Amino acid sequence: MRRFPINFLLVGIAIALLPANALAGPDLDEAAIEAAIPVPEPVNLPPPTIADFGPIAPGAGSTAEAAKAAPIPGSANPAPPKGADSDESSSASVSIPKDSEAAKAKLLTGKDLVHAPTSSDLQATDLLIATKLRDLLANQLHKFISREEDRAGIEAFYRDRGFAPLWTTEGSLNTRASSAIAYLRDVAIDGLDPADYPIPDFSAASEPEARAKADLTLTDSVLTFARHARTGRVHFTRVSGAILYELQYPEPAEVLSKVAASDNLSETLNSFNPQQPGYKALKAKLAEERAKSERREAIIRVPEGPLLRPGMEDIRVPILRKRLKVADDADSLRYDEIIVEAVRGFQREAGLSPDGLLGSNTLAHLNGASTNVRLDVVDTIVANMERWRWLPRDLGTAYVMLNIPDYTLAVVDRGKTVWSTRVVVGKPGRMATPLLSETIKSITINPTWNVPPSIIRNEYLPALEQDPDALERIGLKVVQNRNGTIRVYQPPGAGNALGRIRFNFPNKFLVYQHDTPDKHLFAQPKRAYSHGCMRVQNPDKYAEVLLSLTQPMDGYTIDRIRGMYGKGERNIGLGHPMPVHLTYQTAYVDDVGRLQLRHDVYGRDARILALLKNNERPDADIPVARRDSSAKPVVARLPSRQQQGGFGSFFRPRDRSVQYSDAQSRGRHERPGAGFFNFFFQ
Repeated sequence: MRRFPINFLLVGIAIALLPANALAGPDLDEAAIEAAIPVPEPVNLPPPTIADFGPIAPGAGSTAEAAKAAPIPGSANPAPPKGADSDESSSASVSIPKDSEAAKAKLLTGKDLVHAPTSSDLQATDLLIATKLRDLLANQLHKFISREEDRAGIEAFYRDRGFAPLWTTEGSLNTRASSAIAYLRDVAIDGLDPADYPIPDFSAASEPEARAKADLTLTDSVLTFARHARTGRVHFTRVSGAILYELQYPEPAEVLSKVAASDNLSETLNSFNPQQPGYKALKAKLAEERAKSERREAIIRVPEGPLLRPGMEDIRVPILRKRLKVADDADSLRYDEIIVEAVRGFQREAGLSPDGLLGSNTLAHLNGASTNVRLDVVDTIVANMERWRWLPRDLGTAYVMLNIPDYTLAVVDRGKTVWSTRVVVGKPGRMATPLLSETIKSITINPTWNVPPSIIRNEYLPALEQDPDALERIGLKVVQNRNGTIRVYQPPGAGNALGRIRFNFPNKFLVYQHDTPDKHLFAQPKRAYSHGCMRVQNPDKYAEVLLSLTQPMDGYTIDRIRGMYGKGERNIGLGHPMPVHLTYQTAYVDDVGRLQLRHDVYGRDARILALLKNNERPDADIPVARRDSSAKPVVARLPSRQQQGGFGSFFRPRDRSVQYSDAQSRGRHERPGAGFFNFFFQ
């Protein structure tokens, strides 16, 4: 049976209850009648979703017009036809209660969100772009976001903002996008290549899907820049296995949140670059050198000839004055103090000994034929700026900075160098001193040298095959442990290979800084002679400086430290571990603002530049696995002394391996000279 509508029944009852005169005559009270008729409850329908809008039919008008004409399914009031009494401007946007951002989020995502979007009500064009963004993020994100590790963060960022586009507003490029595009096109000032950060053509993207793709493309470029600026365009593992830094990759959602909230996007993006003064000084020099290269004139060549000393006369002097832009006495043949000082200045900038003499080496640099310093200064600066990105952003209030190509160590406190000294570093090749950042935790007075297996295998065994008694003659001890391993060591003393002091900073390469009984190498201009560790010219003063910074109340002085010299090991723990940074700076700016260039002794510049410029470049920022270069014990059975007729017969070709415990294999100690006997009998 058909159910009678309840509304009709209620209306009928109301009419029946009215007085007869209320329904007739000119005195009809219409307000009373209206008040007497019951009003039905509003229909309780769910809010519309994006799917309710449906695709735009081909041939329809503009995006905004299509959105205005489309009724919201389920609405009690369908959209009025065009020309009806309505507000044209207000109908261009989907009506969402302004006091309910969560409702808008649900409209876009189809579910309730913990975080409501921060933007205001989306215009119809942005709403359609948001729909496409949602679909792309769900199904095709890998096509637009190059790095897999970034995808989850990007999806979370867009989801939390209701999939609203980041780089357009009401369908047009916003100020944020203009700032980002301008910045990415100018990243060469930081030694990066703009080609690595593609800029989509928003003007050609007229459809919502094309706009959504452009939005993701620019997002990927901004995130790629932030990662390169923070951790490097080239990953250090692709340069050498003797490099180890703890890189801090920026979180994609955090980067994008900063970008979205920024009032000054250029400053925000620049904040991902290193902020240390050393980096900023190189950045300024990079701009200077590029400006010079644009207006550089042909080099004035100075003819070869005999060594020129102060006071001598030579027909080349006027040419030299012109080459160095010395205007005084332009035609004088005398090699006077003015031109001598100009030569000294050139030698300092070229990394030469500033003696003021015009010899063949200085002449080669003047004529652009240097073999010691890279001719392409711009490339050298770019390589060094790249290495700055590997270093920790916080070097420490006080820290130690060792520059391998400069063969120097400096102690820095509150931005100022308080002390420096010369060092000897590792030989090129497998003995190169590693690049790393660690902390000095202790100082050992009268250290014992535990001979590492690599030195035994590569240098001692060949010598001992010829002379089995060599170890004992030079003061090395061989002890057999209960577990069958042996220990080869040199007791503390004045002749110990580590000298009187060792500075300990635990690291996977098993290197450290220490004293040495052989001081003559510190007088050499190039000091790459060790097996990886760093010999310090003035270790007692170094210890005093470190201890005065970390525990000034203990009153350590050079005299007190020397008073501890003897035969027994003594360890001094640092009250506050001191950061130590082993760096490779072939270009740096000194305290008076001069650009200093150094020889690429390990070929690190060449490798970085090759990665940036050749076919390896696209994946140069992806790390590669490297073999662990730390010292590994060599395993063998050690027969009893009676069986081998003394330790000497053990060291024969068939017995070229010895088992060491981890405690005895620490340290890749180094010595001057190429071999075992060169060290002890030179």
